[in-house]
Amino acid sequence: MKHELDPKFSFETNVLEAGAYFSHPASDPEALPIHMSTAHNVEDVADLLQRYKEGDYCYNRNRNPNRNALAELVAYTEGGEAAISCSAGMAAISTAIIALTKAGDHIISDKTIYGESNEVFTDILGKYGVETSVIDCTNLDEVKAHLKPNTAVIYTETVGNPLCNVADLKALSELAHSVGALLVVDNTFMTGALARPLELGADLEVISLTKFANGHSDAVTGAIVGPADLVKKCHNIQVVLGTQADPFSSWLTCRGMRTMKLRIEQQDKNAQALAAALEKSPYVKNVFHASLESSPYHELAKAQFNGHYGGMMTIELPEEEDYDAPTSKFNKFMRTCKLAHYAMTLGGYRTTFSYPPHSSHDNLTREQRYAIGITDSMLRFSIGIENTEELVADILNALEVAYGNN
Repeated sequence: MKHELDPKFSFETNVLEAGAYFSHPASDPEALPIHMSTAHNVEDVADLLQRYKEGDYCYNRNRNPNRNALAELVAYTEGGEAAISCSAGMAAISTAIIALTKAGDHIISDKTIYGESNEVFTDILGKYGVETSVIDCTNLDEVKAHLKPNTAVIYTETVGNPLCNVADLKALSELAHSVGALLVVDNTFMTGALARPLELGADLEVISLTKFANGHSDAVTGAIVGPADLVKKCHNIQVVLGTQADPFSSWLTCRGMRTMKLRIEQQDKNAQALAAALEKSPYVKNVFHASLESSPYHELAKAQFNGHYGGMMTIELPEEEDYDAPTSKFNKFMRTCKLAHYAMTLGGYRTTFSYPPHSSHDNLTREQRYAIGITDSMLRFSIGIENTEELVADILNALEVAYGNN
């Protein structure tokens, strides 16, 4: 649509029309353009209805070229038939679960997942008649014991947050389907570069693209991926709730994802090297990473993820009286690290760490955290793409400075 300027109109009118549309075709650009427009004009009602029929662009909340491009990219990387792009990982989780449940339904959710995920199930959906059992999804007997005729969803993560536990996705899928439930898997920590939950039996996948997929700590987005019919149900809810990704964040995430395989494989390599080194350190009580043969999840993760284990790990350091005190060895260790930095996120190209009691699981009491194994002396690491030897040496040095007898 392009209208010629009418000289009879005033300056204040024509200044709105001049340059409002491209004068020449702008097709096939080398880099994906950003479509920030909140709406796309139509000629008349007939044109409007035709766009509705074809799923073309009219209003940003329903569809946007950048959001659709991101959905197409995510559907490919995660191996799904269709996808939608969301405003955050939590938007993807809440949209999917709302679309798949109703009053009277029952959810089984893993106890060691991102704290706010379970907060959606228990605190929010619980008010509307949806019951949630928060259990250990790595214990298949416990899952069986909690299955009910009204179980609608089993929800877990490919790698748990923050204890890096690994559930048997094929077995969970079979259990879910035995009662007509759906298996929903959060693949944020692994992404489609390292794990394919849908190929392992998951019915729907949610992912925070903010993290490893985008990898540059500059855009907040999420996605829901799976069969077209389930994704359509989620899209219908998304349009009403307004949980869609904005054009610029979608564009940034598309750009970030082009290099995801290169980044994530290096992060996986670095994490394996660091886990092996930290397991030998006299200052580290426990290392939670499935690459270690001492991990109870090693063999399952090795088979399920084709020899990959992901770039996330958690370590448990010596116990202290006050971890919050500036004088604690715990804080001295963090301050001494030169290559790793504290960040309230994960998955970026630099190595970062966070403190679960004050971040991912700050919604739980101390007693609740300890009940699921998250202690006060834990530090969660998101491994970056630094030189492997330099990263390992830097963290070992910081441990020596903080905890050594010097």
